Amino acid sequence: MQNIHEHFMKEALKEAIKAFDKGEVPIGAVIVLGQKIIARAHNQTEMLKDPTAHAEMIAITQAASVMEHARLEKAVIYVTMEPCAMCAGALVQARVKELYYGAADPKAGACGTLFNIVGDDRLNHRIPTMGGLMECDSRSLLQEFFRNLRKEKR
Repeated sequence: MQNIHEHFMKEALKEAIKAFDKGEVPIGAVIVLGQKIIARAHNQTEMLKDPTAHAEMIAITQAASVMEHARLEKAVIYVTMEPCAMCAGALVQARVKELYYGAADPKAGACGTLFNIVGDDRLNHRIPTMGGLMECDSRSLLQEFFRNLRKEKR
């Protein structure tokens, strides 16, 4: 039987698949409040021609709109890949309650791998974080995307 965290990560993976199908880096995110998904998003940087259109950023904006507040203090985010510095900073500014992610990002991860913005004691908010949730599923989707991209460039 799957636990609640796996359930929500599967929803984030559905979003990542949408990104994959659109030719975007396959990263998906969902934000949960009281066991209910209030926001869901996937990367849209290429489609929107916007370097800030990461899944987390779009989901944060949606959740803030639903909650009618800039602070997401009771909300939990599930994202298929460790957030970058921009997204980690936005999560701290939004005061997200908890973060769960799938694959670590050794090149840009800012939640414990390369940097640890969400856990930095110098900031006014820290976010309890758990990485590696359904990591194989997230990583294999990313690997397939980049493998296909390399084939196209040949």
